[in-house]
Amino acid sequence: MGSAGEVAKLAEKSARTAFADGPRLLADIGATHARFALQTAPGVFGAVRVLKCEDFAGIVPLLRYYLKDHVDVRLHHAALAVANPISGDFVRMTNRDWQFSTDAVRRELGLTTLLIVNDFTALAMAIPGFARNELMQVGQGTPAPNAVIGVLGPGTGLGVSGVIPTADGFVTLGSEGGHVNFAPGDEREFAILQTAWREWQHVSNERLISGPGMEIIHRALAERNGVEAPGRKAADIIADALERQDPLCLEVLECFCGMLGAAAANLAVTLGAFGGIFIGGGIVPRMGEWFAQSPFRARFEAKGRFSGYIAQIPTYVITASTPALHGVATILAEHLRGRSGANTLMERVTQLRHSLSPAEQRVASLVLEQPRLVLNEPIAEIARLADVSQPTVIRFCRSLGFQGLADFKLKFASSLTGSIPVRHSQVRTSDSTHDLSAKVIDNTVSAILRFRDQLDVRALDRAIELVSRARRVEFFAMGNSRAVALDGQHKFFRFRIPTSLYGDSHLFRLAAELLQPGDVVIAVSNSGSIAELLSAVDIARNAGADVIAISNSQSPLARKATVCLAVDHAEDSTSFLSMISRILQLLLIDILAVGISLDGQHGEAQDVRRLQISHLDS
Repeated sequence: MGSAGEVAKLAEKSARTAFADGPRLLADIGATHARFALQTAPGVFGAVRVLKCEDFAGIVPLLRYYLKDHVDVRLHHAALAVANPISGDFVRMTNRDWQFSTDAVRRELGLTTLLIVNDFTALAMAIPGFARNELMQVGQGTPAPNAVIGVLGPGTGLGVSGVIPTADGFVTLGSEGGHVNFAPGDEREFAILQTAWREWQHVSNERLISGPGMEIIHRALAERNGVEAPGRKAADIIADALERQDPLCLEVLECFCGMLGAAAANLAVTLGAFGGIFIGGGIVPRMGEWFAQSPFRARFEAKGRFSGYIAQIPTYVITASTPALHGVATILAEHLRGRSGANTLMERVTQLRHSLSPAEQRVASLVLEQPRLVLNEPIAEIARLADVSQPTVIRFCRSLGFQGLADFKLKFASSLTGSIPVRHSQVRTSDSTHDLSAKVIDNTVSAILRFRDQLDVRALDRAIELVSRARRVEFFAMGNSRAVALDGQHKFFRFRIPTSLYGDSHLFRLAAELLQPGDVVIAVSNSGSIAELLSAVDIARNAGADVIAISNSQSPLARKATVCLAVDHAEDSTSFLSMISRILQLLLIDILAVGISLDGQHGEAQDVRRLQISHLDS
């Protein structure tokens, strides 16, 4: 499909599922080719076209050339997968002399949204949606359910990524793993490495396991074999090997596939990729069925002591057409879903924008493009950024039915908070400070909303009752949980409840042995499986004390406690501190404190009771 008329017919055919704001521009831009499509509905791609990057001076001329056939199509959103690491707004391509600002390109094309993502991140995002007939399995192995997936593929470079399953979908890795050092597997590959060393001090996998790398392998093997052979391009090497059975070209392909097998095996053991290794890129699919009989799989399994481990992992060639477009479409859809969601005020601004005065429209554009900035900045800064007067900002708010800027901000903040999806957004190395800040905050708010909906109110009532009537309260906590326990100790002191904190596992047992009926232990632990803590809890329960666990509901600590205040938020504590879990634990301390302050047994009657107990003890 190549004309705007055909796109219109496709949009009409899929009217029931068509996007309300029109088609979305998608592109997969490599160093050699750029593939384009207009997505008119979920899973519906039209106007697919492939262009040569060398015919254009930069990304804007490339995009304008594709769009010149679709001038009657109003585009609001676009996403481009680019063969390049993405970090912040400015992109300087590695394998092509192009550089650009994402925001400048967005403004140049008049788009509301423009996402730029790494091409193999997009390919990785597409993998969970591939059908069986879009993959060719090479060798044995069965994918494990809900397991990590590895992705790599030679083209102009060597792309590497991974797909990690989560509770609510998949997270992709923004990786530049193609630049790891090349490691030869035999004397022939060492000779190839020596040839590459003549040009580069550092030889990465990408230097050799790629289209340009295949040409280096051809030159090195010709020299090693004493054969006079003219230089060949990668496409010619593949054609001469498979169609004309050229001995040197066949040896190049065999060596190339063996190297790729070794790189794939390294990725598999690095990631623990029991979901499989998927081969993409522009080179391997050209080899067709021959690749299945190549040295790739034998070299993949040649892992010495780990051969049995890696033999279980399946390997696939991605045969789907334009696979990265499916992945970048998914990324764009998730971005738009996360940005709009149930945000009715944002939708109202969008709908009313064109009925506003030109000056008010500039304020509306600022609100839609930078909502968090509008929430945080004073009226003078908002007016400056929108290039309007301060009274215009007030008129904009009143045009939407608000009394003024303060009223608008209050409703806008509430609307934005209500729209935050209850899901986790992965913080990536390519994120700007603005993006990672937004993700950390949104992830925390999402977790709090989920936590609120899953609270066990009966367990809270029981815990408040126990603490309100406690002779004394002792906190047992270690590591990151000590901050939570310290907060609780300070709060409970204010209620005149004798409170102690033990953060040393060696003291848990000694403290527990001194407890009596009427005492309460609050044990705080993310894992709930620390042996010393569990032993102290047993001693405390045997002494007649009650134990409140703030921990995972499935933990051994939860099972031993009198009552468990569950924090079941899953967090990767190997990479980050348990930040969100700690915040949820602190919320439980706050809930307990507020509950105690409202408890009818507290106050003066509680003080009299404590005085009576102290006299009995004396």
